[in-house]
Amino acid sequence: MHRLSVIFSTLLFCVAAQLGAAQTARDVVWVQIEARPTYEQALERINVYTETLTDVNGFALSGGWYAITLGPYTREAAEELLRSYRLQGRIPRDSYIALSRAYSQQYWPPGADVLNLGSIAALGSPLAQPPATAVPAEEPVAPEPVTLSVENDTETPAEARRSESALQAADRRALQRALQWAGFYRSTIDGAFGRGTRTAMREWQTANGFEPTGILTTAQRAALLKQYNAILDGLNMQLVRDLEAGIEIRLPTAAVAFESYDPPFAQYNAVGDLEARVLLISQAGDRATLASLYEIMQTLRIVPLEGPRRLNRNNFSLIGRNASFVSETEVTLSDGEIKGFTLIWPVGDETRRARVLDEMRASLVRRTGVIDPSRGLPDDLRADLGEGLEVRKPILSHSGFFVDPRGTVVTHAAGVENCSRITLDDLYDARVASVDAAGGVAVLRPTETLVPPGYAEFSAAPPRLQSEVAVAGYSFAGQLNAPSVTFGTLDDLQGLSGEPGLSRLSLPALPGDVGGPVFDGSGNVFGMLLPQPEGSRRLPEGVRFALTGETFSAALSKAGLPVSTGVQTAQLAPEDITDRGTLMTVLVSCWE
Repeated sequence: MHRLSVIFSTLLFCVAAQLGAAQTARDVVWVQIEARPTYEQALERINVYTETLTDVNGFALSGGWYAITLGPYTREAAEELLRSYRLQGRIPRDSYIALSRAYSQQYWPPGADVLNLGSIAALGSPLAQPPATAVPAEEPVAPEPVTLSVENDTETPAEARRSESALQAADRRALQRALQWAGFYRSTIDGAFGRGTRTAMREWQTANGFEPTGILTTAQRAALLKQYNAILDGLNMQLVRDLEAGIEIRLPTAAVAFESYDPPFAQYNAVGDLEARVLLISQAGDRATLASLYEIMQTLRIVPLEGPRRLNRNNFSLIGRNASFVSETEVTLSDGEIKGFTLIWPVGDETRRARVLDEMRASLVRRTGVIDPSRGLPDDLRADLGEGLEVRKPILSHSGFFVDPRGTVVTHAAGVENCSRITLDDLYDARVASVDAAGGVAVLRPTETLVPPGYAEFSAAPPRLQSEVAVAGYSFAGQLNAPSVTFGTLDDLQGLSGEPGLSRLSLPALPGDVGGPVFDGSGNVFGMLLPQPEGSRRLPEGVRFALTGETFSAALSKAGLPVSTGVQTAQLAPEDITDRGTLMTVLVSCWE
């Protein structure tokens, strides 16, 4: 701790000299803690980190991303800080030391340019202005005024040191955390009162009108802790012993109270106006069980999709954020028992959330035993008491099909409108590359490299009337793990009112088949299945329509997709057409 304090003190005096020249500036190192794909996301995360960390900087990366860093430091100081902050859980576990040459223009703090490469604001980028839709920064919470005065604090420095020597290690760490929260202490929370802690104490005394001795009196320690804990007033943080879960932890009992057991969760739901919630997690298992729980929790509504997450050998963490709440989960495997918690807290109250999270994390004690799996609720009650524990489901699922070796997917446009997220087979994220509104064709591209098991080869000419055709699709919207193929006949090469670009089919397709490929008897694709026409007129059973011909070809060409013409002309057996359809058809899901 002494060595780290000396390093930090030295840096405060010499970092300006270190960064005086461009070449020297690029020799120092940084601790990179996050990178975000957009400027707006990076700013949002920086606002969170600057509430608890100092030396926060932001730099643009060559790939178009935005890095969030701490620094600049010497290599020795960076390694010490990285190790300390990881252990305290203040930065992500995958944080690492980066060289200055990894970064380009600086975007945070506004106008700063420590690498002499130009700042984003100085370069005139439109990104220099925060987005209009960004969540406004939370107003800082002022600490309660210190009621202690210079006149009535009569304890001498010698008496203060003697009373200080009687403090337990936990009490000493609590004082360091309070000094850190107040903005005066920037080193390791270790309970050792070295030079860094004494300097912080002296600065706090000066700021609060006391003689700067560097040794807090008994009354001053009480005043500092009162400031620190003022933000928790009204939450009634109490130690809760959940014997069923085998967990002891401090919870905001004025905000949440025990509701029910729904293994592996003990639910503590909101009891007041604050929309907070806590889940204690407790179950027997091994690393495979831990990994399974990690995957399952990400499908629950209480864990929003946006946010960092990490699975290690014996623990995992999940952070999810949406417009309404932030969900943070920490789980650890030890001695065959998986235990942890999830804290759900409304957005806009970040300071209190961070403090409650710190209190829970620091107080958690594992006791022997886990929640009995038989304690689960009946299904009719789980729907009410287990709100948010249900698996997240897409708002719409239908079909699509691969059209090239790069994994490009064609589907019906109505199935991907107003989606915050689009997935392929519930495994891969995709984005809308283009939409042909007239034809109702949407082209999707996966966000990662994807090699499809098969892709469409298109018919050189339309099939004969009354010939056999087939459609492949996820008829039951993904309830089955594979697509099904439905056979029928081609009744007409135009719509009921003579519309070109449509084919009328006779086959018993279902809504989940919409967007799927329509095959001729040779296994070549000649169109895409459309939804039933809207309106009050009800068509006879089995009448369906497909987008075909020039209209379909024009939509593909407009999207820049090369149309691969099939060479197969002989009639294929139904099982061969089924094989082709299974390989190229994909489940397309639209999520909120």
